[in-house]
Amino acid sequence: MVFALASACCFGTASVLQAVAARAVETGSASGVAPMLLLRVLRQWRFAAGLALDGLGFLLQVVALRSLPLYAVGASLASSLAVTAIVAVWLLDTRVSVAEWTAVATVCAGLAMIALASGVQGQHFGPAALHWSLPGVALVVLLTGAAAGRLADRLRALLLGLGAGVGFGVVEVAVRLIGTLEVPRIFGDPALYGLLLGGAAGFLLLTSALQRGSVTVATAGMVLGETAGPAVVGILWLGDRPRSGLEWLAAAGFVAAVVGALALTRFGNVAAEVSGD
Repeated sequence: MVFALASACCFGTASVLQAVAARAVETGSASGVAPMLLLRVLRQWRFAAGLALDGLGFLLQVVALRSLPLYAVGASLASSLAVTAIVAVWLLDTRVSVAEWTAVATVCAGLAMIALASGVQGQHFGPAALHWSLPGVALVVLLTGAAAGRLADRLRALLLGLGAGVGFGVVEVAVRLIGTLEVPRIFGDPALYGLLLGGAAGFLLLTSALQRGSVTVATAGMVLGETAGPAVVGILWLGDRPRSGLEWLAAAGFVAAVVGALALTRFGNVAAEVSGD
């Protein structure tokens, strides 16, 4: 759980830096997703710093995913928005209302309940169909994001954010499913390609959402996509279970953490509050 929370701290801080950088570049394309956008934002030092934090956060996330149920890790990652809110106050002098501080406290309380109720992690291997489905889901996410440019702004932002969340959810499930890191056996596991494609799709769609539309709406979609899907997969196919008799506490904690995170989605749009960057 410590590694999961440390990962959330990295992701939450990175989102502040990346939001500022993504809004500092021109779109350069009328499509919903612009692959060249990544090359432009990489020239921004804030984006590069955020990317480094994302890399560290991913390594910490991998450790957590190998030890905790997916629902626990997903809720912990959703708490990155609470970290974003705190970092925005510290770095950008953003004001946080009483209601938003209450949401931060709700996220923390939800995580505490999950930590108390989390049981032993289920199996790692999963059914073969689940391994093979991950690259397909990631590809659908990427194609759906590419078609989002034809939609209205608000719906486009929601679709890009939800797609990014699903892509990151694919990464969570894939990390759990990959049974060995031995070469060349790992290259025969389709979950590896699901991880690579899901990560790329999620990162591209999220970057496009940060730059193109309502980041608040996009962030809400991302939170839902990266928490609900993996939690369901873990419970239905991988045997993740809370401690006996504490199922209600785990469910309440999960709902509290996600709802609190959704209440803080405006902090995905902190770049709009910065002038001259």
